[in-house]
Amino acid sequence: MSKEFPIGAKVRVVALPPYVKTAEPMPMLRPPDVIKLGEEGIVIDRRPGGYWGVRFARGNFLLDSQYIEFASNPSTQNQDYG
Repeated sequence: MSKEFPIGAKVRVVALPPYVKTAEPMPMLRPPDVIKLGEEGIVIDRRPGGYWGVRFARGNFLLDSQYIEFASNPSTQNQDYG
């Protein structure tokens, strides 16, 4: 089951795919070194097949949900530790 991310969520790369696809009208395959492990980006849209459009410093790319996670866990931000 794929993870769900709201549009505008900050996500982090947790694994590099064998290649990345650009999120353009005419997508192109790029080598995985255009993004770095641990790099953070912003979710810009949801695509069919469990792919997410994510804006990184070097461009917009399509990533499967298995390669990204929330940059900061939203469930732990509002916990009361008192």
